[in-house]
Amino acid sequence: MDVQERIANLRKTIEINSYKYYVEDNPELEDWEYDKLFKELKLLEEQHPELITPDSPTQRVGGISEKFIQVPHRIRLYSLDNSNNNEELHAWYNRVLKDVGEAKNTQLSLLGSNYDDIELVSELKIDGLAVSLTYKNGVFIQGLTRGDGVIGEDITNNLKTVKSIPLRLFEPIDIEVRGEIYMPISSFNKLNKIQIENNQKTFANPRNAAAGSIRQLDSSITASRDLSIFIYTAIIDKKYNIKTHTDAMDFCKKLGFRVNNYRKCKNINDVIQFCMDMSEYRKTLNYATDGVVIKVNSLYKQEELGFTARAPKWATAFKFPPEEVWSKLKSVEFSVGRTGVVTPVAVIEPVLLSGSTVGRASMYNFDELQRLDISLNDDVLIKKAAEIIPKVVRSRKTQNSKPLILPDNCPSCGAKLIDVEGEVARYCPNHDTCPAQIKGRIEYFVSKAAMDIDGFGEIVIEKLVNKGFIKYFSDIYKLTQEQLMSLELIQEKSSTNLMNAIEKSKDVLFSKFINALGIRLVGKESSDILAQNYKTIEELINAKYEDLAGIMGIGEKMAKSIVEYFQDEKNISVINEMLSLGVKITNKYQGIVDLRLKGQSYVITGTLETMSRDVAQAKLKELGAKTPSSVSKNTTFVVIGSNPGSKADKARELGIQILSENDLIKILKGE
Repeated sequence: MDVQERIANLRKTIEINSYKYYVEDNPELEDWEYDKLFKELKLLEEQHPELITPDSPTQRVGGISEKFIQVPHRIRLYSLDNSNNNEELHAWYNRVLKDVGEAKNTQLSLLGSNYDDIELVSELKIDGLAVSLTYKNGVFIQGLTRGDGVIGEDITNNLKTVKSIPLRLFEPIDIEVRGEIYMPISSFNKLNKIQIENNQKTFANPRNAAAGSIRQLDSSITASRDLSIFIYTAIIDKKYNIKTHTDAMDFCKKLGFRVNNYRKCKNINDVIQFCMDMSEYRKTLNYATDGVVIKVNSLYKQEELGFTARAPKWATAFKFPPEEVWSKLKSVEFSVGRTGVVTPVAVIEPVLLSGSTVGRASMYNFDELQRLDISLNDDVLIKKAAEIIPKVVRSRKTQNSKPLILPDNCPSCGAKLIDVEGEVARYCPNHDTCPAQIKGRIEYFVSKAAMDIDGFGEIVIEKLVNKGFIKYFSDIYKLTQEQLMSLELIQEKSSTNLMNAIEKSKDVLFSKFINALGIRLVGKESSDILAQNYKTIEELINAKYEDLAGIMGIGEKMAKSIVEYFQDEKNISVINEMLSLGVKITNKYQGIVDLRLKGQSYVITGTLETMSRDVAQAKLKELGAKTPSSVSKNTTFVVIGSNPGSKADKARELGIQILSENDLIKILKGE
């Protein structure tokens, strides 16, 4: 046997035993035997470097990167909507049945007795970090973080250190999979022990530890952190004839991926039983979970259901009830947000909750204070909303309880607070001069999800606002280094860095610029939708209410808020001033100027043969068309593939023109 054959045999043996150990938890070799083979392979590769390949088990540590490169995802990664109780699960299931036309009648029962069942699949929701992995001819070539779902960071070298991620699959196929990187609880405890011994900061929970570990510039640090992965979805070529999610997961397992256990459920009641079973069982596992993910099993029905602006309609996440603890209410502070909303915050005696120490908890609004019957010195029950934000859920009186006096005036500027009809919040109406609102808007404007001005922290913003240096967004781009250095604690180097960060922020994506404006009701996801539908800020400023309201994911309330924002002359003046000061907006969705389908709306139903539905929708959007998931009187065309669903019937009912896949291809080609 020559050296090349020996190296090939060693790699194959090591790969199989790595799979047995890290994926199946069923090792066949003793540790010393495995180590002996690995050392032999490493020695042979050192003697024959020309035979080293990127997928060799010895290449799991890839060196040090200066930074992570941003890379667009081939197909967007969506978030998941949440269901927090059985009623919400039933409501989600009823919507699924209605949308795929499976209901026996239009009056769907909350108890689920009036509809036909659709098979679902349930699996534990891993509390980790989402990543996508791409394989070419069975070899791992790229790994990305989720990022904003559209663009992720290339962390390929770091992901190679995760031993449960195969560098070469058992079959030489092209595939992209998505999974959740996590740190086992035992490894988390071990890591924190080491951090304490080295007088270093400990991690709050396994998820934070995993996220910090996977984004290390030095991949050898990542390798030392003992991370793992579960694959939860895959993008598989249609030639493999995969019909269901469970088929896809079984297929991935055969390729060498680590897949979490799942349970097929014939209806939503089976799902609820699974959630009940898992609520206690999960506490015995060596990894953190925060819920159950429920999906429609049929991939065809998944395509029919489609997506909202941020999440698939065919899936939901049931969240386990969070841990709750009692504490003492010391005081209530009233904070003013960027939109003028006044929010009561409970200051409590510090308590340990879900792995972190909590000293403050939200009470949301004045109506919530009345519902909770809050008094000072009450005992209050605290839990974490979505296991992230602490909130007060109940109170009980003590001997020392005394009435809480609610403010009538803004705690920041003293203006008389107002109530808005139909809303539970109270507002400070002093939009232009209230310091808290100005600071809040600036903080949001410079945040990572907006203009991303590094170093522009709360303390710097507070000092700049208090000195009168900034009031509007455009004032940021008029700051001088002398003004920055006049602030306490700002030295020449840090002021230079901040000026450079401000200058760098002038080149901004359209979606981020829209988000930075802080338009009421418009967030990151809806900003992205607006950037897909409008080419420039000028087009968005002049957008009509009717057009905005008709965009999937925007709706009437948001459309009204957008129109009102751009009717304010001061807002337009600030935007124009930013543009005159050098802010340049790039729309990643409008790289080409061919918008010949603008104003048209295409709904795709059934399975296309030459391209996936996501690809077809992306091509239509590039040409200016809208691609809603449901048929309405505003739909221009309905494109029908094989096995079309009820949308085809609705199109005929409304008299909407139906196109074949060949018709669509001709339209895309401009024929």
